[in-house]
Amino acid sequence: MIAALAILSALMLASAVVALSRRNLIHSALWLVITWAGIAGFYLWAGAEFIAFAQILIYVGAISMVVLFAVLLTRQNDAEIVIGPDSRRRAMGAILVGAVLMAAMGAAVWQTNFDSGHADAPTLSVRELGHQLMGTHAAALLVVGVLLTVALLGATILAATDRPEKPEDTP
Repeated sequence: MIAALAILSALMLASAVVALSRRNLIHSALWLVITWAGIAGFYLWAGAEFIAFAQILIYVGAISMVVLFAVLLTRQNDAEIVIGPDSRRRAMGAILVGAVLMAAMGAAVWQTNFDSGHADAPTLSVRELGHQLMGTHAAALLVVGVLLTVALLGATILAATDRPEKPEDTP
């Protein structure tokens, strides 16, 4: 059982590192899909089947398509990316912040007592959760769906709109 967790962790970390290291945004987005699928595998390993299937439907399906559409609809700048002292300073800051976050998460996991929390976990079946979402919280679920759809349409319109390169090019 621990070997499965190690394999899933290695898959997620490796695909995330590859996604960050690719210069092509399409390839990075596709590697990110593999990372999200690995997270769904972790949820299955942990026994949270509903969250795993939601991860597959929402992140692997919907969010990855939004990311790919955003990348494809956004115009690429033809200028070369020049790595200068400012970008190196930002990269070093990002590495430092990442190391601090990893240390904080490692300390939190190290201090966690995994033996005490399992007995009192609530038992809620997927059917009961579906009835709650589509019964009591149906209006909120619809409002969130409409809000996300409007946000996606707005982002698509903003990405597809032609903008002048320089202020003096405007009539």
